[in-house]
Amino acid sequence: MLRFAAIGSIALVFSACRNPEGSAASAPPLPTVGVATVMPKTVQEWDQFNGRVSAIDTVELRPRVSGYVERVVYKEGDDVRKGDVLFIIDQRPYRDALASAEAQLAHARATAALALAQDRRAQTLIQSKAISVEEVETRHATFEQSNADVQAAEAAVATARLNLGFTEVRSPIDGRAGRAMLTIGNLAQADQSLLTTVVSQNPMYVYFDADEHSYLRYLERAKKAGGGSRHGAAQKVQVGLANEDGFPHAGTVNFLDNQVDAATGTIRARAVVPNPDRILTPGLYAHVQFPGSDQYSALLIDEKAVLTDQNRQYVYVLGPGDKALRKDVTLGRTIDGLRVVESGLSAGDKVIVTGLQRVYFPGAPVKPTPASMGKPAATADATHASVNAAPTRETTVD
Repeated sequence: MLRFAAIGSIALVFSACRNPEGSAASAPPLPTVGVATVMPKTVQEWDQFNGRVSAIDTVELRPRVSGYVERVVYKEGDDVRKGDVLFIIDQRPYRDALASAEAQLAHARATAALALAQDRRAQTLIQSKAISVEEVETRHATFEQSNADVQAAEAAVATARLNLGFTEVRSPIDGRAGRAMLTIGNLAQADQSLLTTVVSQNPMYVYFDADEHSYLRYLERAKKAGGGSRHGAAQKVQVGLANEDGFPHAGTVNFLDNQVDAATGTIRARAVVPNPDRILTPGLYAHVQFPGSDQYSALLIDEKAVLTDQNRQYVYVLGPGDKALRKDVTLGRTIDGLRVVESGLSAGDKVIVTGLQRVYFPGAPVKPTPASMGKPAATADATHASVNAAPTRETTVD
């Protein structure tokens, strides 16, 4: 009996499935996807390099005379002006040397005055033949020697006065002074002992090395622009420090080396960057953005819309009848999650950005909803956080 009852239940189920009223069961809802329209935008490519901050003027302050340090006048780490006294070396020996030189000068001048009087007297006596010609010549030679002695004494006084002035060690530039390497009571050897260092503060240099492929590309751009090989020397750059977001410091390239380093395949370049707030400090690591291209119009899509099939990249676009159609694309650089499309898409194509996991096969029907791609359109000074050991290339969007 149970067997017949089971067979009857199955028959009822089949009959219900074959019932015309049961054929009206509702179809599953279409998957919802986010769609954004591809539109051309003005972009500019930037190459990124690693660099170091360097002071324009760096002075190792050494004494020009020897002696014991008597005073350290400045405060370590302070800004100093050109001509400020930083160290004073014991002046007493040099004052005595100046006094001795001045005494010798006075003696030489007195001797020269006597020699002049005797020479004039000899010129008068020779007219009356009261003196020999030999005596006249001797007196005139003595006068000339006395004049030479005066000149030598004057030079000795000037040297002694100069050495006395050198006991006050002054800053030759405007900048920031470092720590005192010699303090009071230590012997400073002329032209040898390092007293301190002074570095200029504003503006600053940023040195960076460009790879030879980038260098050749810059030369090609310069030739097309009619500027010759020196066209890149006036390029503007953007600089950022290790703890800064983006590249807030603007500068200009003012120097390009005259040869490529064969060992590294790079060429040294230098940018001048204003430093009014004294943030840039010599020796700091910096990353530098250099314009890698002129501005041009490009199509950009969201990085999230890109799928990979082995070695091919593709996206889904919204086709007729709201169907997801596959299109293979060739992509270029990245900027804030947006990729430059070199080929495969046209302006006005509607790319599926979200809900891709619900598109199971090309041609699947979908329910489109508006979506945005990446961040809002950035300006030419948009910030970027990618820093690599090797030069990288980035793009800004206008």
